[in-house]
Amino acid sequence: MATIIDLTRGEGAVRHPEKRNRPDAPLQRKPAWIRVKAPTSAGYSATREIVRSKNLHTVCEEAACPNIGECWSKKHATMMIMGDTCTRACAFCNVKTGLPQPLDRNEPGNVAKAVAEMGLAHVVITSVDRDDLVDGGARHFAEVVQSIRAVNPQTTIEILTPDFLRKDGAVEIVIDSKPDVFNHNLETAPRFYLSIRPGARYFHSLRLLEKVKDRDPAMFTKSGIMVGLGETREEVMQVMDDMRSAGVDFITIGQYLQPTRKHAPVERFVTPEEFKSYETIARAKGFLMVASSPLTRSSHHAGEDFARLRAARAAKGN
Repeated sequence: MATIIDLTRGEGAVRHPEKRNRPDAPLQRKPAWIRVKAPTSAGYSATREIVRSKNLHTVCEEAACPNIGECWSKKHATMMIMGDTCTRACAFCNVKTGLPQPLDRNEPGNVAKAVAEMGLAHVVITSVDRDDLVDGGARHFAEVVQSIRAVNPQTTIEILTPDFLRKDGAVEIVIDSKPDVFNHNLETAPRFYLSIRPGARYFHSLRLLEKVKDRDPAMFTKSGIMVGLGETREEVMQVMDDMRSAGVDFITIGQYLQPTRKHAPVERFVTPEEFKSYETIARAKGFLMVASSPLTRSSHHAGEDFARLRAARAAKGN
């Protein structure tokens, strides 16, 4: 067996190389800084009822987000469109894989109504990968954005899209729907793509982010990575540099958490101090906005962060 050398030796280190890719390996115990309370509030129940009544899916539930209790208690939810079944099987993701159902043509209108009922000033829309569709679901994404605009003209819209791999013209359709923020996550360092994100290509994702800026320079772009999969500090900084080369405005950095024993294991729990260090480095590299903490997720505090993002651009005079 090859030896894995832990160069970090941080407080949260988990060194169990023999457990990689073993579905019977126990989930690692989370450190104190990563634990959250179970959702029980009245606001949580109200948000769940709105989502259920509109026959919608949320990434909060499907991806087992640790922040669901906090966000739903405030009636904040990230809508996941185009169903609950993904055509890919990423090793980090809890969304189920299989053959998806046909698109729900009522979904754009139902999402818009849910946004209105929740009174959202800022909404995040994401989706499963739909490699089965000719355009990867790009037109459906655009219809959702347009429906929200029609019903909630004051609401700002952030989208978190798949990569539309091998779908010529798809990303342009989504850009032209004019969301306020275009987010596409790189997820991890390129070295891990084959094992963690096998259906994607690192440089294709970078090019997608670059295309957004090429087509609409004023549109905010955002991307995120998970840490704790075994990446080095140097690899994280290289991903930052690649994002900045593509013109990304906003980076999110959060701790990877293993959803089930069948998913990629956590190699290390990165400490809050290290996340703070990554934030300092990212700001020095020129990102307008940085969210870096163990519980950071793409849509966590998205509304507040968008306000800070706009303020940061205004302060720079861009």
